[in-house]
Amino acid sequence: MQRLVELFVAGGPVMWPILALSVLGLAVLVWKAFEMRRGNRSARGLVVVSTIITAEPMLGILGTVTGIMQTFSALNASGGSANPLSATAGIGEALITTAAGLVASLVLLFPYNVLDSMVEED
Repeated sequence: MQRLVELFVAGGPVMWPILALSVLGLAVLVWKAFEMRRGNRSARGLVVVSTIITAEPMLGILGTVTGIMQTFSALNASGGSANPLSATAGIGEALITTAAGLVASLVLLFPYNVLDSMVEED
């Protein structure tokens, strides 16, 4: 668990919206699953999950851009005597947010498709 927290913090500020959207998406999916068990097979709420599935990888790419910007900023600040280690934090942030956005989206994608197909059956 501590390793996950360390990765989250190393991912930078873009990790917060990825986390918030993941929690919201999971909450909506759980709610829809209970609704469908009760026989209510409306598509209401699924558009929110679909939007989150699309937005999370884009947030990951945003984190990639900000991480690479941080890398270039660190390299520029060194005034030409760049230490390769100064670039690692930004590159790490870029990779972590990219992976987080993709994983978060994939976790929601499969249950979303199952629920969406159940709605379309009716």
